[in-house]
Amino acid sequence: MTKEIPIIMMRDIDYIYPNGTEALKKINLNIFKGELVGIMGKNGAGKTSLIRTLNGLIRPTKGSIYIETENASSKSIANLSEKVGIIFQNPYHQLFANSVEEEIKFSLKSFNLDKEEIQIRTDRILNQFDLEKYRTRSPLNLSGGESKKLATASIICRDPDIIIFDEPTLGQDAKEIEFFTNLIKNERNRRKTIIIITHNIEFAYEYLPRTILMADGQIIADGPTKEVLNNEFLITQTSLVLPQIQQFYLALLEQGFQETLDMMSKNEMTDYLRNLLKNSSSKV
Repeated sequence: MTKEIPIIMMRDIDYIYPNGTEALKKINLNIFKGELVGIMGKNGAGKTSLIRTLNGLIRPTKGSIYIETENASSKSIANLSEKVGIIFQNPYHQLFANSVEEEIKFSLKSFNLDKEEIQIRTDRILNQFDLEKYRTRSPLNLSGGESKKLATASIICRDPDIIIFDEPTLGQDAKEIEFFTNLIKNERNRRKTIIIITHNIEFAYEYLPRTILMADGQIIADGPTKEVLNNEFLITQTSLVLPQIQQFYLALLEQGFQETLDMMSKNEMTDYLRNLLKNSSSKV
């Protein structure tokens, strides 16, 4: 059986900013095609620097990065952006066209498509993201949620193999988060590789199978999300807070409820509480 080759390989990556700040130190990382991966850690841990190396926005001071087995150092930002799409935390850092429609069209122009195909793809993505009604509106006049949608649409329309989101749930309401979770499910069904930087530990715990923890420019943990985020030592090291389900589980253990050992999800917690209340009421 042929061993799968990672779609992203990072080998001994260091990055030092011009002011001398060591942002990345000895990063070694494999990410495989179709994976959904979270990157977590406190501000300044190196998360954003790491993802910026993947599409050439910054070049490693030392080490090598391979995207689909090709050395990224030999590729331009334009070449890399065809394979790696990044949606930044602040959508206004990547929106600049005069209208929503022009934003999508501009994103597609580098693919040497004819005008008809660009229009077809633009119409399709505006409908997919429910932005059709804002077609002629300036991106500067969109709400925060709508501008994030547009920034995402401007990357998704390019159909990159690797999609990176920087704090996608920040400032989003429940409806917007639901739209985003459905989007990543659809993209995963298309075998896209998705990387998500987030501080939202509840979101990570529920939706992300694998989590990478960073601190001081280094990867300090990498594994199944529920194992990583249930580790109190690691959570303390990265200035995060244990997921609510884990906090609740520990509180129940303190009260002697040993049967909660296998409770790992919100649904399991809800079922446990429902049965507990039902049994308590039947004894009254």
